[in-house]
Amino acid sequence: MRNVARLWAVVAGFAAFQPALADPRAAPLPWSAPATTQVTTWERRFTSGDTELAGTLYMPAGRKPVAAVVVTHSASSPLRNASLYDHLKTALPALGIAVFVYDRRGSGQSGTKTAGGDFTILADDAIAAARSLKADPRIDPKRIGIWGLSQGGWIGPLAASRSPDIAFVIAVSAPVVTADVQMLFSSTNHLRANGHSKAEIDQMIATRKAVDAYMRGTGSHEAAQRMIDAAKTQPWFKYTYMGETVRDRAVSGWRREIENDPLKNLTAVTVPTLVLYGADDAVVPVAVSVERLQAIAARMPKMEVHSIAGADHAMAMSVDRAVSLDPKHDGTERPDSPEYMTLLASWLALGGLVTR
Repeated sequence: MRNVARLWAVVAGFAAFQPALADPRAAPLPWSAPATTQVTTWERRFTSGDTELAGTLYMPAGRKPVAAVVVTHSASSPLRNASLYDHLKTALPALGIAVFVYDRRGSGQSGTKTAGGDFTILADDAIAAARSLKADPRIDPKRIGIWGLSQGGWIGPLAASRSPDIAFVIAVSAPVVTADVQMLFSSTNHLRANGHSKAEIDQMIATRKAVDAYMRGTGSHEAAQRMIDAAKTQPWFKYTYMGETVRDRAVSGWRREIENDPLKNLTAVTVPTLVLYGADDAVVPVAVSVERLQAIAARMPKMEVHSIAGADHAMAMSVDRAVSLDPKHDGTERPDSPEYMTLLASWLALGGLVTR
């Protein structure tokens, strides 16, 4: 009963979550009471391949080794201090779970060379992060998992399929379709939400399909570049997240992304897996993703899937759709769905990952 009461106390704290993280080193106010959960932060560096990456470990105080969550990044939030990850840093230590957030390779203090669209490299970075935590005596080496949102939700299952060091996976807003299908869905909704006409949407779709056809080897580079040249001056082009020059498919990171089928990665995962979607997600085709997951559910008894009412792609309920789909707000997401917070906390607790 104490565990259940503690769980609901944490859930209540999740729902009332304030974006700013308190600095544990700051002088307390004269009327303040000591916090029940004491969290220390530790700067850590680890090596993945030939690259050194930098991150921060949020460690709850305690005498027993604790479970840990490694965070894998959404495409628009590559830095460890992104607001998207604040709720994890605040709430998971209250459950007795450490959180490790690092700068994605090519960002912040993790070097200058990106993965170039190679999800395998990003998955191996997450594996390397988990292995670095295994050497810490404060961390239970058998209870290290991954939380990732959007693109990070692709990376987590891929990492778990490649390494026995990953004990569990939490994939949030992870499309179970290829990247070209997901971006076509997303770009269409971006244009609709920002008032663009059917003719503009049709031009965008034709442009994306021309580029994707070239990347898949069924279209020409010249045809794809002509479509891009006609589109790049249009006011809606920013919503496509496409470059103005079509790269050679032999070296294109986009080609590598669209050749990755996340369903294949998921079916190779044998550890407990929580998949969460926002029912109002305009970035990911949730209905198709859930349908594909239902088709493999019998083969994945350790997978649990939920679609959360009222939540958008970032598990937020308080953001206007046009604002959430405006590129200038990329990287400012803050989850605030109480149902998301409850499901996340309860799944972790029922999975034996809470340490007290």
